[in-house]
Amino acid sequence: MARKFIAAGNWKMHTSIQEGVVLAETIASGSRPSNVQTILAVPFTHLTTLQKKIKASSKVILAAQNCHHKESGAFTGEVSAQMLASIKIPYVILGHSERREYFHESNQLLADKLRAALVAGLKVIFCCGETLDIRKAGNHVKHVQTQLVESLSGITAAEMKQIVIAYEPVWAIGTGETASPEQAQEMHASIRAMLQKMYGKRVADNTSILYGGSVKASNAREIFAKADVDGGLVGGASLQAGEFLQIINSF
Repeated sequence: MARKFIAAGNWKMHTSIQEGVVLAETIASGSRPSNVQTILAVPFTHLTTLQKKIKASSKVILAAQNCHHKESGAFTGEVSAQMLASIKIPYVILGHSERREYFHESNQLLADKLRAALVAGLKVIFCCGETLDIRKAGNHVKHVQTQLVESLSGITAAEMKQIVIAYEPVWAIGTGETASPEQAQEMHASIRAMLQKMYGKRVADNTSILYGGSVKASNAREIFAKADVDGGLVGGASLQAGEFLQIINSF
């Protein structure tokens, strides 16, 4: 089974529902290669509205941007994986660098979230990556491998079919900086090598690994051309329909 090419847009805390509907419908109606899967990770408030606007048979799949690790409980303001599953949302992003930084999400907590999401039947875009200090110290490969080992330790080879990895060079998010295609390939190759060590070559070869560091229409084609880069987790550029459609068509 060949791994999927994926263009995932992460809207973060942007757009009203009205703006989101227009943006999502414009993206859904655009032309794209048949072998590229488009995912939109939108605010919780948008999920049910966009689900009605974008039919399941369309070219766009929805994702939540986070979920709690418990099935239910006194966790005011949180949303569980079961809640997402109950409204038939197929994907959830876990471990985004902003969640790690601002909400202090640890590798162990993310392991619990991964388990909760998989038990609920969700597919996961699991993020990993390093800060500038770690990159400058030359510890970036080891750091990312530790994130994967500690968070995926309870995941079986069969369950890996439900997981997409997204590599985020944190130093290249929202800064205007972008890892070179060669830097992206180096890290993606090391991630795939780690997956092979953990799960075997078949799982490693079939796991999609996305690049998530300031992907734009101007650099997407060169980045996506690298052997171990299977697409992008796109932030700001996914809020502009024309720009995101160019990225989708960059494979």
